[in-house]
Amino acid sequence: MQCLLIAGEKSGEDHALSFVPQIKEILPNVHFFGVGGDNLKSNGMEILYHLKDFSSWGVSDVISKIPFYKKALNHLVAETCNRNCKVAILIDFQSFNMKLAKELKKNNIKVLYYVAPQAWVWKSGRVKVLAKTIHTLFTIIPFEQKWFKERGVPNVLGVSHPVYLQYKNQIPQEVKKYPQDSFRILLLPGSRNSEVSHNLDEMILACKMLRREKKIEIGIVESSSVSPAIYELYKNKIDRIYRDDQLVDALKWANSAFAASGTVTLTCALFGLPTIVMYRVGVMNEILFKMLIKYRGPFSLANIVHNEIIFPEMIQEEARAFWLYSKMFEIISSPNIYTQMAQKAFKTKDILQQNGMNPAQYISDEIKSAYR
Repeated sequence: MQCLLIAGEKSGEDHALSFVPQIKEILPNVHFFGVGGDNLKSNGMEILYHLKDFSSWGVSDVISKIPFYKKALNHLVAETCNRNCKVAILIDFQSFNMKLAKELKKNNIKVLYYVAPQAWVWKSGRVKVLAKTIHTLFTIIPFEQKWFKERGVPNVLGVSHPVYLQYKNQIPQEVKKYPQDSFRILLLPGSRNSEVSHNLDEMILACKMLRREKKIEIGIVESSSVSPAIYELYKNKIDRIYRDDQLVDALKWANSAFAASGTVTLTCALFGLPTIVMYRVGVMNEILFKMLIKYRGPFSLANIVHNEIIFPEMIQEEARAFWLYSKMFEIISSPNIYTQMAQKAFKTKDILQQNGMNPAQYISDEIKSAYR
């Protein structure tokens, strides 16, 4: 039984790992192929395109890769048809996957879309496309299931957030306490080369300023999808270095963090870690974002899930060393502010547990039914 799987970003691969191993236990004969990374490969997936080649950051980066994406899309559709594959699992990565879903539907392939596109942020018109092209839409943010159903998507299933499923047995049982000695600041600059290049320098400079006034240690989680040469420039300024498969150890070691906007902000919240979220793109990307996006709510996943600002969001010019330093200094200088952030973050696990549905079992049943 062949099954196309598209995980075009590191976060998508993490989502896939929350159900792929269990599916393979239920259906030992299923063979996954498509787009993924090293961790999915080690779980037996056939990688046609590595997520390192697929990931992009910012509108201009996406535009530059359009020829590659078109070629890859055509190849994936052809490969899926040639293998007589009957089911596809598309994870997030909305611009590419929405186009792919249309082509797969034309070829009568059952499409399961895991992690609903954020149509409420980008283009609400995408809801009509979803309603026409996909078999099942999995939502992971509590309000999304109702939102998509009200707009005509027929088969919408709310599942516990993959980040929660991945870490539920490792989540701390107590609220982080205000540090009495040194402050351990964890740097989470992103999972793409351009993103890390943008963010890491500002984070390091902010920590340098903090060191003039506070006793701090600096840790970093290095992403396997980022060129090691980018990190090499900063090695002598960092006290602890973790691989991305050591993220849990890093989160438990730290008592505060600077994090690039993305899934990792939700992981920080799940581990109760007071965090400052930063988001920087080039000038052209900023202009395009303002033109294309009408959404004006919080942009970090942790704050979206809570429907309030639990983590400060530093955008564009605010995401510079001085402002990062100022906000972190405010947090670590006040036991009250620090504790309030930690307490709100600690409640994340309760929000992310939706209905306890097992996505692995559901997907396995859909694969079996497609091949009957």
